[in-house]
Amino acid sequence: MLKIADRLPKTKVIADELMSEHTSFRVGGTADLFVEITSEDELKCVIKILNLEGLTLSNGGFCVIGSGSNILVSDKGLRRVVIHMSKEFGRIIVRKDTLTCDAGASLASIARCALDNSLTGFEFAAGIPGSLGGAIVMNAGAYDGEMKQVVESVRLMDENGEIVKKSAEEMKFSYRHSILKEKDYIVLSADIHLAAGTADDIKAKMQELADRRRDKQPLEYPSAGSTFKRPEGYFAAKLIQDAGLRGFSIGAAQVSEKHCGFVINRGGAKASDIYSLIGEIQKKVNEVYGVMLEPEVICLGEFE
Repeated sequence: MLKIADRLPKTKVIADELMSEHTSFRVGGTADLFVEITSEDELKCVIKILNLEGLTLSNGGFCVIGSGSNILVSDKGLRRVVIHMSKEFGRIIVRKDTLTCDAGASLASIARCALDNSLTGFEFAAGIPGSLGGAIVMNAGAYDGEMKQVVESVRLMDENGEIVKKSAEEMKFSYRHSILKEKDYIVLSADIHLAAGTADDIKAKMQELADRRRDKQPLEYPSAGSTFKRPEGYFAAKLIQDAGLRGFSIGAAQVSEKHCGFVINRGGAKASDIYSLIGEIQKKVNEVYGVMLEPEVICLGEFE
């Protein structure tokens, strides 16, 4: 793989990069190659070079990450190329009531831009840790809002480096799902359509949601946010709590005592601790309630 780095003289390429520096869980071993992407042209060039080496998304030769807020990387690391959409790939352009945002733009920065331009509808996402690309992949949401409500269209790059544009309908958004769960596309940018509002009202709503997060979520510890999807007819956090798992831990990984829907790293946890804890939670809840919880967290690398 080091030969690939020689073919990317203008791109920042790091060998054996520690993935714990790039995930919100703060765990994970090294990636063979870590490639920082700052533009669409750069991404297209990298993909074409990787394809020539037989490395594709579909065969696991490379993967794409943003802020790493919804992934769990194995302690053994990743024997692949990791493409990172850097902060430089984070432009936000305002056109009346539409924000055109690069995939690397954080949801917090998009929310601030909406506030600065008195546009309402994105307040729900202001406190979601992560970047736009990942949020679109999983149709991220919180507090009765989700990306499908505000995304008008998405520009994507396919496995061959070609660019396509899809409408919100074509994105097949549903609960924590999009077409990117089915096909090998990479998010480049999206048009976010909002409505005119008043800055004071928008700011007040953002503050209200921030206060609710601070009061109810273990923001002081590394985590990936809500660990499990909401099972139909239930709430994951309540099932976990009622199964007697509040505070349950494996190593330094723990079911948060503040919010049972969060698995947290209390300090020094290994990815294997977190993975094992997720499995134990699934097993216990299924035993007690006959409900198999499905993780929101995406596991990368070898765990078994």
